[in-house]
Amino acid sequence: MSAELYLDGRGLSELPAALRGRADLVHLDVRDNALTELPGWLEELPALRSLSVGGNPLRALPLGLPRLEHLYLHELELTDLPTAIADLRRLKTLDLGHNRLTAVPPLPPSLETLYLADNRLARLPDAIRPLRALRYLGATDNGLAELPAWIGELEQLVELRLYRNALSALPAPVGALRRLRELHLHDNRIAALPDAIGDLRELRHLDLRNNALAAIPPGLGELRRLLVLDLRGNRLDELPEDLGTLPVLEKLDLRWNRFARLPGAAARLAASGAVVLS
Repeated sequence: MSAELYLDGRGLSELPAALRGRADLVHLDVRDNALTELPGWLEELPALRSLSVGGNPLRALPLGLPRLEHLYLHELELTDLPTAIADLRRLKTLDLGHNRLTAVPPLPPSLETLYLADNRLARLPDAIRPLRALRYLGATDNGLAELPAWIGELEQLVELRLYRNALSALPAPVGALRRLRELHLHDNRIAALPDAIGDLRELRHLDLRNNALAAIPPGLGELRRLLVLDLRGNRLDELPEDLGTLPVLEKLDLRWNRFARLPGAAARLAASGAVVLS
């Protein structure tokens, strides 16, 4: 029988010694306490696979736990990450959100989920490039000015969140993300989309609100599984006719653009049952 233990927000300055014998403990959550260090006996817990320590004034990170699969290090005011993070060879989830990181060292290739939101990254770290098992990447609220071409090598990505950055364009290799279902790019400075965006045939949700788009490539009409398309807050005055043929689109948001009247493509989508906001 496995167990999960939640001790978050208890004002703890040290972990209860009674935990030392918990051979059944799989997940331990000690977020938002007053812990400055973690006891060495954590390494003795044979079943521990998930550890959440965010929001503590830790002086050292818990990186001597090679069996960990999920590690949450958010809100620790980290300015750098020890290279020993790469030794966690079974790690699937790593949360580094809401820190002060400007760079990231090599990471375990086993990672499937990586949170980097609200750091101080000026570019997407090269350490991400080898992560071929990565399915979710969140690097929102940073200072990313461009997206590297190697983003297209992350072929297992299902969800990509890069909103509230400083992106002005997307590289054409983004079209190689053939398993991508959600692409969130709102609140950037994107002025144009590559034609290759039409190659994202598994895409269900595309959020481009609050950018600088003056045109949409016709290839968007090839996204036959798209359910939600958010284009509000751009500089659009027309839409490609092919957009009106999207067969399963449920919602199209066109508000706060420059349309003199509802585009024909949008009218056809509305007639087929989609919710169109203009």
